[in-house]
Amino acid sequence: MLGGHYRRDSKLVIDEAISYIDSLKLAGNGKEVWVFDVDETTLSNLPYYATHGFGATPYNWTSFQEYARQASAPALPETKRLFDKLLSVGIKPVILTGRREVQRTATVTNLRRQGFSGWMTVLLKPAEFKGSAVTFKSGEAEAVGRRIHHRRQHR
Repeated sequence: MLGGHYRRDSKLVIDEAISYIDSLKLAGNGKEVWVFDVDETTLSNLPYYATHGFGATPYNWTSFQEYARQASAPALPETKRLFDKLLSVGIKPVILTGRREVQRTATVTNLRRQGFSGWMTVLLKPAEFKGSAVTFKSGEAEAVGRRIHHRRQHR
């Protein structure tokens, strides 16, 4: 993460994603979406982990929430490049995160501070949701797909 390997790997993956986008035949109706996560996808929490032993100490939810409230996580540059590419071709990004709804203001503020805007929606885990972040994100990603498919059928 601190050397150049991660950035090179990220560039390679994003280059492939952009090649894929360039190969698409888009309907141009604004219904195409691309789902992004927040932590370690759009925003890097490396500054937090660097000060907390890179995982050598047990994860502390309260400490991470304090960090997230600062809305200071830097953008992952390659992801930002992909995000901008999507907007330029009319694909609407959807931000889907396992962060809790109570973190909405800080999360949206952080994304905007890092140049992310123009998304279709930002979906955060409701306080009453008892499952894991993976379960929440999987269910929400499927629901986004169903809603878009449903809208297409009724137009």
